[in-house]
Formats: sequence, C-alpha cells, structure tokens
Amino acid sequence: MGSIDGWSARQPEPVPRWRTLLGRGRGRGDDPSTVLDSPSAAYPVVGTGIAPRQTTAWSGNESGLDPELHPGLSTLRRDLGRARVIAFVNPKGGVHKTTATVLTAAALGSARGKGVIAWDDNELRGTLGLRAGTARHARTIRHLVADIAEVEAAGASLPDVADDYLRHSSDGSFDVLAGDEDPKLARQLDPETVLRVLDILTRTHDIICIDTGNNVESPNWRTIVSSADQLVVTTVPREDAAFTADWMLDLLEADGYNDLVQNAVTLLSCPTPRPGPLLDDLVRHFHTRTRGVSVVPYDPALEPGSAIKYSELRISTRYAWLSAATTIVEPFMK
Repeated sequence: MGSIDGWSARQPEPVPRWRTLLGRGRGRGDDPSTVLDSPSAAYPVVGTGIAPRQTTAWSGNESGLDPELHPGLSTLRRDLGRARVIAFVNPKGGVHKTTATVLTAAALGSARGKGVIAWDDNELRGTLGLRAGTARHARTIRHLVADIAEVEAAGASLPDVADDYLRHSSDGSFDVLAGDEDPKLARQLDPETVLRVLDILTRTHDIICIDTGNNVESPNWRTIVSSADQLVVTTVPREDAAFTADWMLDLLEADGYNDLVQNAVTLLSCPTPRPGPLLDDLVRHFHTRTRGVSVVPYDPALEPGSAIKYSELRISTRYAWLSAATTIVEPFMK
C-alpha cells in the first residue's frame, strides 16, 4: 500500500465480529481468552481503587460516594515534573472525544485547582469551545495563531497575555482554547504552527488535554500524536466505533508508535443507560491493546449535547471520571 509521509494510507477493513477480533489483540502480549473471564464482574465499585489489569468502571451505586474523598485525589494532585500532553484520539466522529476531553480536564482541574487546559484541535468546526467554555469573549485558535509572534515574545507576562485568548470552564477549574468555525484555518495549522501553539500551552499549563480531529493523515493530527505523552482512545460500545479505534492502533503500531499504543488508555463511554453485552467484549479486547480501560457511565445531563457542566453531573459520574483521570495520569507520577 502507499504511504503519506511515512503513514500508511490503508483503509479500514469491513467491520468483523468482535469475537473474531478478540483473537487479533496484541500490544500487551496477553492471551485474549484469559484477560478477563467476566469483565463486568471484574469492575470495582467506583472509588475502591484500580482493579487488576487497570479496569475502572461505574458500579451503578451512588451510596456513600463523595468526589471530595476519592482515593485518586492524592495522585491527581502530585507534581508532574513537567507539562504533560494528553491526546484524545479516534478517527471516527461521534465517539465522545470532545466529551472525554472536557470531562477529563474537568476532573483533573477539580482535583488540581489550576494548570489544566482543554484545546479543541479539530480542524473543522470543533464544538469543545461551545460545550465547555464561557462566553467571556469570542476569540479562538485563529486569533492566537494570528498574534502568535507577539504572544511568544511576552516573556514573563506570557500567562497573562495567553489568557486573553482562552475561555474558562463554567466552574473555572480549567481553561479552554476554542476551535474556529472557519475551515480555511486548517491550512494554517501546519506542523510548525501546531508546535508553536503547543509550546505556549506547555509553558502556561501543567496538563494539556487535546481534542483531536478525525483525519489520521493530517500533518496536524500526526504532530499532536508525535508530541503526546499519553494517548486516550475514546470509543462507545458500538462495533463501528471500536473497530475504527482498533484500526487506528494498528496504524500507529505500523508507524513505530508501539510504546505510545501500549501505554494508551481506552475510555469507553456509555451513551445509553444500558450499553449491552458488547461492552464486555470491548473491555476484554482493548485490554490486549492498551495499558488500561476505563468505563464511564451514561449521564442524562450529557444527552442533549449542550454545555457540559461538571458540577451538574451525577455524583457517580464525577466519581467515574476521577477514576478515569487517575488511570490516565498515573504513569506521570512515577
């Protein structure tokens, strides 16, 4: 097959049965048949810690839960040593990349109190700025790119100068660099510009959560992946969404990103109250591909697709996102 700048130009194969796909798992070197006898049975009660093989999931019970007492808070609050970049990836749309980026940033920001930003790096009309940021101004990545030389030259005033281009979450726990509606901006987000923006954000924030686009051949997408400390593979319990995520992991491994893939976290979001039996298959499979799997629950507050307000989610939902965030950042704390 052909390639573009060293990246495979392969197209996904037709979606197979997941029982067949389970046998393809590699990356972790596990025998898929022995990963988990019953993933649903292996899920811990949320907040009791991370179960063997790094599964975290919601138990469905809010009794006694208090996000302020989550055992992962001490981990989430530790010094990271340096700024860390977390890229949320899956080339299929509608797999909760934006929701996962926002809620991971919210969980981290609520625990750390400052230093977290969510960047909407979708190249075509991303919605993260609308769903997470306040309307303090209408500036987007386009304005930052237009003024990037002046921002870079701000010296010790960089945090204050950069803040003029950022929005804030509704509760102020994290910042937002919003995407732009103009599709022509994608041409300006070449690798050099993406790296310059990322340099600014890593000089002003401790954790940068990036909502990526859907084009794995895009120089922008490839630059973000190459710069990431951690990949979070987002999907929902649907065959097409999960197969595309699996194909993407194959693509990354073929292009030399084995360590990044093996250290990735798969985040399975449940868009309905009853995700069905496929969820168990996907938990079992993605344990063979990635370091950890986190399952986060359905929450009626997220169903309309409107503004995401972390404080208005169910207690159990916030607990689950704190557990997922702990799994995601755990390698940074060693």
